[in-house]
Amino acid sequence: MAQGWWFAVCVAAVAGCGGGGGGALDGGRSGDGGSDGDGGIVGPGCGNGAIDDGEVCDDGNAASGDGCSADCLTVETGWYCTVQGIRCMRAQVCGNGFLETGETCDDRNTTPGDGCDANCAIEPGWACAVPGIRCTAAACGDGIVAGFEECDDGNSAAGDGCSARCTLEVGHKCEAAGQPCTTTTCGDGIAEGAEQCDDGNHDLGDGCDTQCRREPHCTNGVCDKVCGDGVLQIGEACDDGNLRDFDGCSSTCEIESGFSCTLVTPAAPTTLPVSIVYRDFRGFDLTNGHPDFEHANGDDPGIVTDTLGSDHKPVYASSTTTATTHGAVAFQSWYRDTIDVNMTYAEQLVLSRTPAGTYVYANTAFFPLDGRGFVGAGTEPSRKDDKGVLHNFSFTSELRYWFDFKGGEALTFLGDDDVWVFINNKRAVDIGGVHNAESKTVTLDDITAATLGLSKPANPDDPNAQLSTYEVALFQAERHTQRSQYTLTLKGFNAKHSQCSSVCGDGITASDEVCDDGKNDGTYGSCVPGCKGFGPRCGDGIVQAGYETCDDGINKGGYDSCTPTCTVGPHCGDGHIDPGHETCDDGNTDPTDGCDKCQQIVQ
Repeated sequence: MAQGWWFAVCVAAVAGCGGGGGGALDGGRSGDGGSDGDGGIVGPGCGNGAIDDGEVCDDGNAASGDGCSADCLTVETGWYCTVQGIRCMRAQVCGNGFLETGETCDDRNTTPGDGCDANCAIEPGWACAVPGIRCTAAACGDGIVAGFEECDDGNSAAGDGCSARCTLEVGHKCEAAGQPCTTTTCGDGIAEGAEQCDDGNHDLGDGCDTQCRREPHCTNGVCDKVCGDGVLQIGEACDDGNLRDFDGCSSTCEIESGFSCTLVTPAAPTTLPVSIVYRDFRGFDLTNGHPDFEHANGDDPGIVTDTLGSDHKPVYASSTTTATTHGAVAFQSWYRDTIDVNMTYAEQLVLSRTPAGTYVYANTAFFPLDGRGFVGAGTEPSRKDDKGVLHNFSFTSELRYWFDFKGGEALTFLGDDDVWVFINNKRAVDIGGVHNAESKTVTLDDITAATLGLSKPANPDDPNAQLSTYEVALFQAERHTQRSQYTLTLKGFNAKHSQCSSVCGDGITASDEVCDDGKNDGTYGSCVPGCKGFGPRCGDGIVQAGYETCDDGINKGGYDSCTPTCTVGPHCGDGHIDPGHETCDDGNTDPTDGCDKCQQIVQ
């Protein structure tokens, strides 16, 4: 009965039958006034969702920029429009930000080495979770350096040169991915690994300290621009005290995309480590001992000139000798490495914060080289202090620190024997000679500041004030047995540096953000608050009602598959014949009308 009805209709109106390979098999949407597949009638014109005479596309609107031009006469470059009434799709091409057939990633570019190669394939060691978003390292510890990793030694343990976050640890270098890291030697003249510099010496104040970190070099408050020294100077956009990229301030001291950097004074850490250099000597009472150690006693001010020399070391003032010293040649080795005369140790002196906000190192038995130096080498005996305890006497120390001058800073030193403090290369403290412990305080008030050549702005507390940076250099010597005391107190000697943080909400995905769309409210297609994760989106494998008609988590498109925009791709019932899959498609599920499951019924 049904077949007879179908035959009669075909005789009456051939144009409505399914045997013609076009016509009504696409739902009647070709030609003016055709059926829309649901029984309704749509009128002719661009934007009606049907391809009318003269049109090459019609995506149901009269807008440009979405694949089909506003006049429906042109498929726009980079798009394809295969289904009438349905929005066009971007043409499949690597680098468009859509995950398409044959691609395993697409980060909106075709640059290799960033996790997604030029053919849109994921590179080893990378993870490209969301199309259109930068790729990241798959995992720290997989033996592949990827993303923002500085190293990857094949494990996620810290303390072996490559941290649990795959960043280089101080004192190490990691040359080959997946291989153990090795230690570096600061002072060997080769800057490698986490070292910022290595000038091959044990000197402070020459631009590279004894921990192989860059130092500022300042003259009358103006410092050279040295990226990584932690002192922001004219010409630097930021300086966070390191040469690491992807932390907001780049290795060239430029603010990185998606970050904001501000000047901050360190928030009073509990400890303050300062680089210090010790040099050990043998007393004059030993064969070939140094004439200035374990020899003459007494106060002896004026041993050094009131300014540091060109090499930032104290300069011997006398043309002959002083009460406790024996000439410029002998003094030359006090703070300079000299073969067979001294032995050098570059370390750190750690000051602790007090409730009063000062930083103090206090030691009434200051013997940092016990068991080392010439005593350790067996060429000098240990000597008893006033309590009968054996120690290694006869040594000097050199310490340097930089600060932004605001006024009111204070330095107090208590110790024996010689102590000289230089600020802005000018002598501020002179406790020369071999004597019992003496104390001296220098406070940087206006009078002292004028003497030392220090300057400050009218309102130094103004966050935008340009403060001058100065160096504090402290030189000490322990030259006679019985006692050795060392107490250093610093107040207000802080230097501002850059503190950078990503700006969630600026629409730029910074290196430590997962995403940033400028909204970040966790709604569909948006990033979650805090920019550390994605909200519901196309590609998460969950169909979001009201936003998506499908989402298989892959969305590569193709026949009977989900498209990259989470709409149903070409399929049986969409009213369009897809060659290779269908011989008809009338947009309904009625098997009695000549097209059943998109296959033409032969009558």
